[in-house]
Amino acid sequence: MTAPVFEEFEPAADCDCAGCAQQRRALAAGEHPAAHGCRRALVLFTAAGVVLSGGGGAAAATTVGVPSAPGSALRSASGAAASVDDPEFTNEQGGTAPLHGPSAHPATATVAAPLRPVTRAEIINRAQQWVTAKVPYSMDQYWSDGYRQDCSGFVSMAWNMGSNEWTGSLAQFATRITREELAPGDILLFHNPDNPTNGSHVTIFGGWTDYTHTYYVAYEQTKPHTRKQPTPMGYWTNADRYLPYRYNGLITATTNVTTAATTAVSGPFFGDEYPGATAFGPGANNAHITRLGEMLVERGGKHFYTKGPGPLWGEADRRATEAFQLAQGWRGPAADGMPSAETWQLLTARQGRSIPAAAPGPGGTSAAKPTYPGTRHFRPGRSGAHVIQLRRRLVELGFAKHYTAEPGPAWGEADRRSVEAFQRAQGWRGAAADGFPGPETWRRLFA
Repeated sequence: MTAPVFEEFEPAADCDCAGCAQQRRALAAGEHPAAHGCRRALVLFTAAGVVLSGGGGAAAATTVGVPSAPGSALRSASGAAASVDDPEFTNEQGGTAPLHGPSAHPATATVAAPLRPVTRAEIINRAQQWVTAKVPYSMDQYWSDGYRQDCSGFVSMAWNMGSNEWTGSLAQFATRITREELAPGDILLFHNPDNPTNGSHVTIFGGWTDYTHTYYVAYEQTKPHTRKQPTPMGYWTNADRYLPYRYNGLITATTNVTTAATTAVSGPFFGDEYPGATAFGPGANNAHITRLGEMLVERGGKHFYTKGPGPLWGEADRRATEAFQLAQGWRGPAADGMPSAETWQLLTARQGRSIPAAAPGPGGTSAAKPTYPGTRHFRPGRSGAHVIQLRRRLVELGFAKHYTAEPGPAWGEADRRSVEAFQRAQGWRGAAADGFPGPETWRRLFA
């Protein structure tokens, strides 16, 4: 029998295997090595003098599938799928492509454009626009601003790049930094070169949630749509493989830029730069906190302070910040009481809605700490605003190590163990540290 001869063909347009579908999408987005698909090979047999499996000796031509990457489909001559790993991953992405996609601008040989200057505030503001719009996740669709609706397209948009990049190219436009150097607008990038669609992902760092630096606010494009939420350092999975990078086009108030560039980034925030999330939170002590309090008092937050604003971060700062964020109509992580870049920009520019006057409570004082809602809200399967409020407070205070995966809306074992850790930190033992928040646990949490 003579040696088989293989001839490669592009995936057939009518082939509905998951691998070919992925390959066609990747090609449409500007082909990169993540492309899956079965390369069709025509195997030509010479059957002279050979009996195949007891059958006739006539020459035969059989089409078989050769996987081009791990997880691609292997098909038999009949087209039936053989053993296969699912190639559809949570964070699929397209390749490098121009704004609005390849169909809008056919590929031509061009000189790489210079990086567009952008400030940290602008990066966060641009990211927040997609969060607010809840842009649907897609690896082959492009939003109205021209950027692809996947994780790397999201970063390309936030960095105001002139093209859509992917996880395999973003590092070329940035400088590697340490995790301790992370500041709002930097990214955490995980690229798997062996199989880029198998877990490759990128998030935008929005600031630390607390002084322990175990959780950070992540802006990311993932299914079903853009989101912003507290996330374990690195990510929920493959945490140690996420590498921090800083965009090479980043400018600060002290950066020398041309007049044209200055015009592009000028405005109420330029020259009054957001000091970063690490300037705020439990344990922080600096002049930025004093200034934050003074701006909040000016915007209607005086009733939160029993004393004048000072440099040491306290609950009054958090509650006043939260009230200002709620006044803007923000909810959830956007109104967590921690000054974000957009919060700082509105305050320094004297823009946005002021804090409404507080309704006086008993004795003529304004409303204070959240009221304990009762034990029934913190039992397996129960969900609601109280669970989220408790969870957020535990993270702020540094009791977040048990949240090893993204928590759902309902009370779970991670919540119980986090509360237990807090109770034990108070010196309690036995039934007093059972992980279920009682009135005294609640009082100390929000003291």
